[in-house]
Amino acid sequence: MRKAGIWGFGLRSDSGLAAKTASPTGPRRRGSAADAAEALLLMKNYEESGQGWFWSTGPKGQLTYISDCMAELLADQHATLLGCGFSDLFEQAQNDLSGRTTLPFLLAKQSAFEKITVRASLGGGERCWSISGNPQFDRSGRFTGYRGSAVDVTEQRRTSEHVSQLAKYDSLTGLPNRRLMSEVLDGALTETKHRGRACSVLLIDLDRFKQVNDTLGHPAGDALLKQVAERLSRIVGDRERVFRLGGDEFQVILPNCEDRGIIGDLAAEIISNLSQPYSVEGSRCSIGASVGIAVAPADGSSRPDLIRNADLALYASKSGGRGRFRFFSTDLLEAAEDKRALEEDLRDALARGEISLEYQPIVNATTDHMTGVEALLRWNHPARGPISPALFIPIAEEAGLIARFGEWALRQACNDAATWPGELRVAVNVSPIQFTSETLPATIMSALAASGLSPDRLELEITEGVFLGKSSTTDLMFAALKKIGVRLALDDFGTGYSSLGYLRTAPFDKIKIDQTFVRDATLPDSRNSAIIAAIVALAEALGMETTAEGIEYMDQLQLVRRLRVSHAQGWVYSQSLSDEALREHLRTGEFRLKPSGPSRQRSDRQATYRKVGVIHANRYHNVIMRNLSESGALIDGIPDLPLETLIVVDFGDGQLTFARVRRSKGRQQGVAFEQDLVDDGNGGLCTSHRVSPYLLKTAGLPSPGEPDRDISTGTDLTLEELAAKLGLKLSGKVQRQVPVRNLQWSSTLPDPSRQTLTIRELSERYLESAHGDEIGDVERDLREHILPQFGELSLDRVSRADISAWLSDKAHEAGHPPGTDHRLHTLLGQLWTLAVELNVPSAGQNTMDGSLRLDRRGQSGAELTADEARTLLEVAGSSNNRQLKYILSLMMLTGARQRELLNAKWEHLDLSRRIWFLDLKSAEKARELRLSAPALIVLEDLPRWDGCPYLIANPTTLKPYQSVMRSWDMVSVKAGLPHLEIDDLRYCDLGTAVWDDQLLDLVRNGRSGQTAEPVRIAS
Repeated sequence: MRKAGIWGFGLRSDSGLAAKTASPTGPRRRGSAADAAEALLLMKNYEESGQGWFWSTGPKGQLTYISDCMAELLADQHATLLGCGFSDLFEQAQNDLSGRTTLPFLLAKQSAFEKITVRASLGGGERCWSISGNPQFDRSGRFTGYRGSAVDVTEQRRTSEHVSQLAKYDSLTGLPNRRLMSEVLDGALTETKHRGRACSVLLIDLDRFKQVNDTLGHPAGDALLKQVAERLSRIVGDRERVFRLGGDEFQVILPNCEDRGIIGDLAAEIISNLSQPYSVEGSRCSIGASVGIAVAPADGSSRPDLIRNADLALYASKSGGRGRFRFFSTDLLEAAEDKRALEEDLRDALARGEISLEYQPIVNATTDHMTGVEALLRWNHPARGPISPALFIPIAEEAGLIARFGEWALRQACNDAATWPGELRVAVNVSPIQFTSETLPATIMSALAASGLSPDRLELEITEGVFLGKSSTTDLMFAALKKIGVRLALDDFGTGYSSLGYLRTAPFDKIKIDQTFVRDATLPDSRNSAIIAAIVALAEALGMETTAEGIEYMDQLQLVRRLRVSHAQGWVYSQSLSDEALREHLRTGEFRLKPSGPSRQRSDRQATYRKVGVIHANRYHNVIMRNLSESGALIDGIPDLPLETLIVVDFGDGQLTFARVRRSKGRQQGVAFEQDLVDDGNGGLCTSHRVSPYLLKTAGLPSPGEPDRDISTGTDLTLEELAAKLGLKLSGKVQRQVPVRNLQWSSTLPDPSRQTLTIRELSERYLESAHGDEIGDVERDLREHILPQFGELSLDRVSRADISAWLSDKAHEAGHPPGTDHRLHTLLGQLWTLAVELNVPSAGQNTMDGSLRLDRRGQSGAELTADEARTLLEVAGSSNNRQLKYILSLMMLTGARQRELLNAKWEHLDLSRRIWFLDLKSAEKARELRLSAPALIVLEDLPRWDGCPYLIANPTTLKPYQSVMRSWDMVSVKAGLPHLEIDDLRYCDLGTAVWDDQLLDLVRNGRSGQTAEPVRIAS
């Protein structure tokens, strides 16, 4: 390629470097040929040195000259240089801090510019230059082009970027640091303020991390922090949303997210994953995590307020026992002050005689004979009355009082047990702090000698926490304790640092199965029973006894007996007893305890007594809530509300939810919530969404506890209008189907693995697995309608056409109440869903396709008409989010959750068998979704891009969308459906015919109009 020579630069005699050069003896004659030649030589030497280069353009920006050194660099990228657009050779650097506009714009302005950074990709890397230029004009003032120079700033930029990286990213983990967190959070809160979006902050603190540093060293601690960072990034899915604030403290920012159910699930997943064992430098260690959560704008609209409140929630979660999450609430400030006051009182509680022991029986699960008791600390506060151990034990640990309390409990238990008749054992908890004390063996021997208690009647319950950083001193302590002759029990097995190696070396006599495994063990789909069975088998192989804690229901007792657990402990036998009450019972010589309690576990109920608000008939009432569960509550204070009355329950702090009256007697009403409450991370329940203080104020709502008053404003305010004002969702959830007491079923549940499971047998399974306490219409519908028609038929003999025809006949029957056919259809859907969840083989042969939802929670009755669906898809087709129409249509067609769809991969699909495999993160929970014909068409029509494994990907990044909520909100509003939630799409049933005739073309058309689409590869 021929380049313009140096003379092509066209220097005039009255310009350039020579014109500005002064002679040491005085000014030279301007314009001399010698000066011009010398200037040209200097510039040529400068070019050849590679330090910089020169350029010039014509009036249209076309290149007329470029230095040889630069022309050689760019030769491979451009066939010809002279005559091409100068700005086309480069692109403006993304991180240019000059604040100036682009190079093409500056060239078009025909004015001078300096130090504009441009870049080009050359060979194996990227080069950057700082360009300056001056416009040129002829004698008539006509613009003739630019002349300029450039300097290579590649190394300077790399250094600058490295410094910026160090300033904004953590050098150890590579995560964004506190500085960058502040910038990101400020930006998210600005979005919250101007667009009404929510923003959530999760503060994460590692539990017991200091012990890792102390026992394994700081290099091991650093290696552990790197693994924590990787796990967090993997869980959140976006590394730029995870920040390391310093030490063992991390933070996650979730823009556009306020659903506390979703946030709580993420927090629980973080805690669970971070609590799994780590391998660090050949050592196995375990830590935990606690999480505090604050959601803007309800919990603060500025960064300092939001961080402070998330920190308060984190402190509350750690104070509540660690290994849990907690949402901020306004009572945390009061709770913090209350905690400080309790700590002060606790320091003097022993001296004032406020601390006592109670004893809970431990019973042989086979004979029901009491073999021992566990000593439990109790605190009777002089002003507040009994204080829960769950509250004061953590306070004692933080205040350094637990060792003093532990020694007192040990001596008192030995003294009490020595007075009991028989050979009843007493079990005393030993904290990890006590266990590490060299004086523990001497303290035990002193307590036994003073009381006269035989050593084999004392059982020490030791938690798995003593094994963290296991050393030779641990083995020496175990040897010293066994030498004394006391029994050793491993407490809370499976919840901390379980290791088969510990059981092999530590001389335990018993394993205590933690109540978290007993709880829910009898509920459907629980794997706890399998865990219990494994623990029992392990204990039997090692010659150890087992005790199951926290048994409250008869079905739980039957389960642990069936699994060969040797001992049981819980309210099903007895609550804890005072020493006096226990001795009175033992005087009779009766060591057998008869179990009693509810026959079957139900949804957790929280016995409570608190004021809440109820909105009914344009009036705000203060009532008392006596019982609470995730699905309903018992309220006392409004007389004679008719059944099915719709009300709003206000829990305070912006937590409002719709509820329906299911039972009414006098001033007491049993209500079922329209949307289930979610775990608040602290053993309590809360609503998924909160109403902002501003909306509460504009609606004129008081707070619970204030006097009752009317809330109408001159005209009657319907609950629907109130819902619109507050942003609440009236879901129209179908009444929960619950087990019915007087329906006679066989005593043995059918085996779901059978190929020929009948509708009657499946109904038995359904009634045993359903939850709730109010008797609904399910028994009548099964007895009077479904079972007479389909009861003896197996699943593979019931088709969609059969059901459709039957429901059509039902609708025309005389005296058939309106809505019954929809209710029957829903119930059949629930039965079929259960069959899918149980992996019944014949369930895969059903031809009902997508008409019956996969998820049992999906039986909400949410409807979407064909016209509404058409409008949604039309608007989605014009959205900037090019994948949105596929996302919406597949949610409607498959019932998949939004998150499942966004993270689905092509490898999860078997299109030939029309199956989509879901929940592949956990093989035990993996489930199959049968794809309908329209769903198959949409999936086959999806664009696929080279190197992208995801079903629905962001076309720009080829990674999963983090959220589609912003696009969804715009589409739903434009479609005239502002109150429709995106999850409602999962529960609509438009049928194959509607999709084939009316909707598929909306999804399939328009793809040709997409631009900048990555290369598509064959399916």
